[in-house]
Amino acid sequence: MKKTKTITTDDILLKLCQSISNVLTTATDSQIGYSAMVQKINKTSLKPDIGCFVLFDGGFTGLVVTNFSQQAALEIYQNYMLKMGMSQDDLAIHHTADEVSDVLGELMNQVVGDFTGKIRRELRISITQNQPKMLALNKQILLSVDTNLDRPQARRVSFTTENNNIFYLELAMDKTEFIQLEEFEQQDEVDPDAIIENAKKDQAGKKQADDTVDVDLDLLDELGI
Repeated sequence: MKKTKTITTDDILLKLCQSISNVLTTATDSQIGYSAMVQKINKTSLKPDIGCFVLFDGGFTGLVVTNFSQQAALEIYQNYMLKMGMSQDDLAIHHTADEVSDVLGELMNQVVGDFTGKIRRELRISITQNQPKMLALNKQILLSVDTNLDRPQARRVSFTTENNNIFYLELAMDKTEFIQLEEFEQQDEVDPDAIIENAKKDQAGKKQADDTVDVDLDLLDELGI
């Protein structure tokens, strides 16, 4: 008898953790890890110093919250901007600066894109999300999903930056199971970095070929051919 594969809420949480770790590690050229232990919580909330939230809908409904300490927010922001070529002197030094919220919001948007793509490939489920909202906070704000969840579950996972600064992921969604009834082939994952790198190589190859043609033509001109 064929064994069916079941994907639970915690499996979905793990996929989200992997997206956060992979995207932020790549974007900042620094190691971002997460705890192997997950905490059950009763409610999700935005907390100081910087909080971000995203709502999911479609194949399943959920709310994702990330809460950054000011140290973690600045480290991620600065590492990302330095990798992009900005000088240290031009970087914001306060977590309340608009640039910090803008960069973290963009990075979380990349995380969400990676996560939704992974869900679509691996579970054959389509989910949509709103644009991540990033807020600098000095008070805690409770959040809840504006829908009737039959069996709501909430989880919190701690993440650690390379400099041992902490931030947290919170996920709230309905307790659910996705059961795979038939085998299917997963689509190959698209690597944006590989695409960009290949495009640069192609461009360099074309330029080298053009330079070679120019040299040959100059030589022929000199020979009077």
